[in-house]
Amino acid sequence: MTTLREEDVERFRRDTPGTGEVIHLNNAGSALPPAQVTDAVLDYLREESRRGGYETAAAHTDRIQGVYHSVARFLGAEAGDISVTDSATRSWQAVFYALRFSPGEKILTCRSEYASNAIAYLQIARRTGAVVEVVGDDESGQLDVADLERRLDGTVRLIAITHVPTQGGLVNPAEEVGAIAERAGIPFLLDACQSAGQLDLDVRRLRCDALSGTGRKYVRGPRGTGFLYTHPRLRERIEPAMLDLHSATWTAPDAYEVAPDGRRFETWERNHGLVLGLGAAVDYALAIGLPAIEERVTTLAARLRADLARIPGVTVHDQGERKCGIVTFSVAGADATDVRNRLSASRINTSVSHRTSYQYDQEVRHLPDMVRSSVHYYNTEDELRALVDVVEKLA
Repeated sequence: MTTLREEDVERFRRDTPGTGEVIHLNNAGSALPPAQVTDAVLDYLREESRRGGYETAAAHTDRIQGVYHSVARFLGAEAGDISVTDSATRSWQAVFYALRFSPGEKILTCRSEYASNAIAYLQIARRTGAVVEVVGDDESGQLDVADLERRLDGTVRLIAITHVPTQGGLVNPAEEVGAIAERAGIPFLLDACQSAGQLDLDVRRLRCDALSGTGRKYVRGPRGTGFLYTHPRLRERIEPAMLDLHSATWTAPDAYEVAPDGRRFETWERNHGLVLGLGAAVDYALAIGLPAIEERVTTLAARLRADLARIPGVTVHDQGERKCGIVTFSVAGADATDVRNRLSASRINTSVSHRTSYQYDQEVRHLPDMVRSSVHYYNTEDELRALVDVVEKLA
């Protein structure tokens, strides 16, 4: 693994115009894209405006197909296992709503699960009589794999967890979960929305049946992009809840065939400029190397975590044996939104994690709304000190 040097970081910052405008520590919300990503999108849209939409897409068929190969390399997958969508949510839902549940069948999830996923579980439970069970955490705050194994029986239909939650730097033990799910023959759906791009992911190690991700967060792609990995063994078992003439072929007046590969989870209409932007972002990350990105991100976050924890009145809320680039904290006597606004006034971008986004975790930990700062490899130690200085004055 190559460790990123200061001259590397300077180059990344030159490629990222936004670093000259703000201190961006909201990468778990939406990262600053490199100029190469913005140029890919805008150049395509300009050409489309001159040549026509269908004609431009046809002229760039090879480049568009290349995005599938890039995302596959990014995840350690095959290009045929990749779907390109307009969001992580669309990717995740394409698999979840294709599954069929009967009364009493169980969905096992984690305590740190995200609101959108939990709402989907509850909706399907209400419709079908399925049961949602929340696996406990171990003493470190990560998913307890022993508790997961204890819950496995003939009624478990799905294991679905969030890899990195919205409310902190925790990295759940997805590889261990994948091994358990594979041995039990239970589908494993992994939400990698906030881990993709900051951690070195490989679906062969993760052993997941499906993995969903977004372009806008740590991948540094444009908003309105997402991707999905599905293992062939899962595609053999399920049919998407919705199909069109892209995801299936109308073979006779009364018959159709579903696409055998990842295209079955896509629809025909898409913004090809954004797709190329996603491909440019993935290629940019691959050129740097995901192990090097992970090392720098986790090192910067650990430093920020330690500096904030030293400030009287500041509580850092991150849990887990393994932590990533997200750092959540609260300031005694200060509303999280007010803290975020004070940071914003100093041109420091952060966000707020609200209690309504993590109800399973909230009922156990009783967390306040928290300020979420999330670092990336293009951030500098000076930028982290600027955030700490503002928080110190507030505290």
